[in-house]
Amino acid sequence: MASCVEEPVAATDEEPADSIASRKREERLRKFRELHFKRNEARKLNHQEVVEEDKRLKLPANWEAKKARLEWELAVDQKKKECAARGEDYNRVKLLEISADDAERWERKKRKKNPDPGFSGYAEAQLRQYQRLTKQIKPDMESYERQREKCGEDFHPTSNSLIHGTHVPTKEGIDRMVEDVEKQIEKRAKYSRRRAYNDDADIDYINERNAKFNKKAERFYGKYTAEIKQNLERGTAV
Repeated sequence: MASCVEEPVAATDEEPADSIASRKREERLRKFRELHFKRNEARKLNHQEVVEEDKRLKLPANWEAKKARLEWELAVDQKKKECAARGEDYNRVKLLEISADDAERWERKKRKKNPDPGFSGYAEAQLRQYQRLTKQIKPDMESYERQREKCGEDFHPTSNSLIHGTHVPTKEGIDRMVEDVEKQIEKRAKYSRRRAYNDDADIDYINERNAKFNKKAERFYGKYTAEIKQNLERGTAV
């Protein structure tokens, strides 16, 4: 913004003082109009910024992530259309665009990922067990077709079908089940279990919390109170 300070204009013989004053007044009015216009422009820009900020505050907390996700999906769709128009495989083109450093970093991240977060509840543990078992299933289509021909209409039972006790598992299925049960038993044996109480040890506690307190006290003060404890047990304490 130009400075409002003006150099004093000296009156000359050719230019009267009234003309100089009028010219200075016009100059001040022109600068005042410029400042007024800039102030209105700044006010307009501030109002627009306030409106935009209010819109951003009213958006959900994860709006930026959703927006980035939508933009990425649109870019992927556009890329797929371009590859289809050229007769190219999108997955192959995508792999060609990935650098070796990015591929190695993603592979390391995949190896570090732990698919088993540990026990968090019986429902979650049962779900993980079900998913693990279903992934191991390898359907035998030949056996499926033979069983379908053998059962006929009972292959797809209804409320009127009586198929209880008619199914006989194969030897391979029984062996697979036994092998899986043995693996589960072996895996459970590696888990850390709660230590059992020693029946021969002296019982000087009334509950588990008191037992922990006595062990802590014994660890810190046992060597100082061993003689007193022995005298109390023998009944020779004074």
